[in-house]
Amino acid sequence: MELEMKYSIPSKEVADALWSDDFLMEIGDTATRKKMVMKAVYFDTQDGVLSKNNIAFRVRSEDGFMLATLKWGGTVENGFHSREEINVPVSGAGCFITSAKDIFKESEDGQKLLELLGDQPLVNLLETRFLRSCMRLSYGASIMEMAIDTGSIITDKGELPIMELELELYAGDPADVKALGEKLEERFGLVPGNESKLKRGLDLIRS
Repeated sequence: MELEMKYSIPSKEVADALWSDDFLMEIGDTATRKKMVMKAVYFDTQDGVLSKNNIAFRVRSEDGFMLATLKWGGTVENGFHSREEINVPVSGAGCFITSAKDIFKESEDGQKLLELLGDQPLVNLLETRFLRSCMRLSYGASIMEMAIDTGSIITDKGELPIMELELELYAGDPADVKALGEKLEERFGLVPGNESKLKRGLDLIRS
């Protein structure tokens, strides 16, 4: 289960201020503080079977490590996202071009995915490329990761900017994630983000 607050950041200056904020440094584990270039490719069938069923299939490179991720279901309310999630390690740049449908076959949900796809192949739908500045935080009784993403969503219909903050719960109480999010929202003029990077890219493709 993925639980996170997501916010739109109004400017590069605000993103820089968040990254160097004294309060966040106080509650952060500076040993985990790092920046990494990330690239992700999202797959679907030609007629969008996955998106029609609220499923996301992604392959992402993060700090030299590649993961295939399946997300489905869930809810979004005032920037708080809750979704089921499976991650499987993969390797090779070819995973960005074509992706095997059976990557998640060892799980029950992976078997359901294969039934849903049938004989239809997966195609490269859109890409995201961004710099992630991240650090582990302790707030309340919880451990979470702060991630500041700046970059682009890339589609055949054009590009969209990425400038957002994510607070993902690792352990503890979702209320702590929401409370910290509200504190940062007020201080930095953040806007709760109810749309994922994939949703924004799909809207551009369909426009």
